Amino acid sequence: MYQLLTDSAVDLPYQLLADNDVKFISMHVTIDGKESIDDLEHNFDLPKFYQQIANGVMPSTTQINIGQFIEFFKPFVKANVPILYLGFSSGLSGTFNNAQQAKRMLVHAYPEAKIVLVDSLAACCGQGLMLLDAIDKQKAGMKIDQLADWLTENRLYYHQWFTVNDLNYLYHGGRVSRTSATLGSLLQIKPVMDVDTFGHLRPVKKVRTRRRSLEALASNTVRDLKNTVNPRILIATSDDNKAARTVQTQILRHIPNAQISLEHIGPTIASHTGLGCVAVFSFGKTKRK
Repeated sequence: MYQLLTDSAVDLPYQLLADNDVKFISMHVTIDGKESIDDLEHNFDLPKFYQQIANGVMPSTTQINIGQFIEFFKPFVKANVPILYLGFSSGLSGTFNNAQQAKRMLVHAYPEAKIVLVDSLAACCGQGLMLLDAIDKQKAGMKIDQLADWLTENRLYYHQWFTVNDLNYLYHGGRVSRTSATLGSLLQIKPVMDVDTFGHLRPVKKVRTRRRSLEALASNTVRDLKNTVNPRILIATSDDNKAARTVQTQILRHIPNAQISLEHIGPTIASHTGLGCVAVFSFGKTKRK
């Protein structure tokens, strides 16, 4: 048997990972001068974090460094347990690169170590949806190399549509230009965005109302579902549950048996989206382009 690993950018509930014996490594978030670990709300006070953002405090995040990955991987390596780590998109953070360097150092010290790394090219519950599928396939008996190959071959079928209320957070995180953020705020533009083939955020469409942006999330998701009977879909939001439920209702009108879970966007991702982000994650019939 092998051990599934991930990081807290996955934005799934702590208990879900614990129940499925998936271990995770935490990203670090600094807000109002205080650094905290993103532990999937095990101890982290997410409502307080959202309130701090609402009060105008701008958070920042720190990628997981090489030393932290070595300490995370080492107990499994020393116990001769093969590990498969599904990581936060290399297009959004240097974290996955640090995991690769940690692997090289550990394999040098422990030549028999089996460390398999998969770049999700995803964020938030896009990475989370991949992990749920990985859990299912591991339980069904898929071997570690087969699973790594399957995830790598299929990762671009995981679609990730989202919209935000305030472009200034994406500007602060280097995701959009100052001009785009300023004009978007002045004109009340609501962007519809996705994640490209390199795992970068990408603006796809600009609409003038929140309602239209939410409709676009639902329609874009439904249009390309591979499973149109009872697909597993994750919807995540940073403190706009009403909007998330609106998107859920719109999807269910078209796919009544869709298995939809509503999740919170954790502090790592919310630091870059601000409040009011709504994101939809699904497995499509065509690859992202």
